[in-house]
Amino acid sequence: MDESAFSDYVVARRPQLFRTACLLCGDPHRAEDVVQDALARLYSAWDRVGRMDNIDGYVRRIIVNAHYSDRRRPWRRERASEPRDVPVEPGFPMEDADAIRAALQALPPGQRRVIVLRHIWNLTIEETAAELQISPGTVKSQSADAVAALRRTLAPTFGAALGQGDER
Repeated sequence: MDESAFSDYVVARRPQLFRTACLLCGDPHRAEDVVQDALARLYSAWDRVGRMDNIDGYVRRIIVNAHYSDRRRPWRRERASEPRDVPVEPGFPMEDADAIRAALQALPPGQRRVIVLRHIWNLTIEETAAELQISPGTVKSQSADAVAALRRTLAPTFGAALGQGDER
């Protein structure tokens, strides 16, 4: 096993993987668990996965699956407190990140997954559909519904910056 290649991958991609998990889970502690699980699974499969063209896709799929599983656990349905310091993107002012995090957490889980994959990872409709194992039409409708909900929620904070542009 090429441990240096694995270490290089983890150092380069861990911040993006953590942001993805945070935006899906809404809780940095649960996100940390999801990322650690994903990296442990990646490590055990590195000999095979390290030669793949799309390692990020493999790890994203692990994170999305872990999020699905995590939501089904009964003890995860309770929230002790509102999560804080969930990163959105580097360089965002914290007050903007708080507003975006809260708006994302208000979305249904399916819409949140679509938004994170489409707009944080910049995946195409087809790539998002493949990763979530849903139809492209479902990706389009969930994305449109989620963007509309985000615009309604975030309009008081961001005003005209939200615009009414196309959904890519």
